Amino acid sequence: MDIADAALLVGAGLVAGAVNAVAGGGSLITFPSLVATGLSPVVANVTNALAVCPGYVASVAGSRADLTGLGHRAITLVPAAIVGALVGAALLLLTPARAFEMIVPFLVLSATALLAFQPRLQRIVGHPAHISSRRQTTVLQLLTVLGAVYGGYFGGALGVILVAVLALVLDEPLRRVSALKNVLSAVVGITGVIAFALFGPVDWVSVAVLAPATLTGGYVGARVARRLPQAVLRWSIVTFGVGVGVVLLLRAF
Repeated sequence: MDIADAALLVGAGLVAGAVNAVAGGGSLITFPSLVATGLSPVVANVTNALAVCPGYVASVAGSRADLTGLGHRAITLVPAAIVGALVGAALLLLTPARAFEMIVPFLVLSATALLAFQPRLQRIVGHPAHISSRRQTTVLQLLTVLGAVYGGYFGGALGVILVAVLALVLDEPLRRVSALKNVLSAVVGITGVIAFALFGPVDWVSVAVLAPATLTGGYVGARVARRLPQAVLRWSIVTFGVGVGVVLLLRAF
């Protein structure tokens, strides 16, 4: 790796870490950057999963104040996130990627639309405050597993997907939902790190360059997200989601 490639990865990591903390979708920045340094798409995808994980962990630290009172909820969702991430990692390593790559853009755009129209959807399905505790728990577990499968496989816009589905079910301000999203993203990321480190084709030099940058960007991004008004945060996430979905769609077709 030459100096230009290293500089590209450091810049991409800083921006991606911040984007992941605020909304998700940072992998859309780091993944093509890794490909640009000469890695194959599969190696870039696996390497990217390891490199962005520190950013997820840093975003948890940066948003810890908004996790007050959500500790029990987060703990109950961790097993579902681990199971889903393992399934997603297995799909990436054992199956052809082409079919799923064609589905991913539509998943991202659907999740973004879900968040954009959340108030209207809540009037249809019922406000989270009116959902029974048992139904809320069941839906959250199911959605967490599905989101983690996606995150274990690709991870791009995982934050958008998690925020969208969590906000539909939880009666919490969006900044607290985003903080819970950071926890689940970190769990998915750590699970992927273990699986890919053991079985995946990792470029460790790229990880060493990219990971510290995502760590720094993730902490700073989480601090910024705490200070954004709810409406601004929502539409920032929607904007990121649309951008990620459109780029993935263009890449797939």
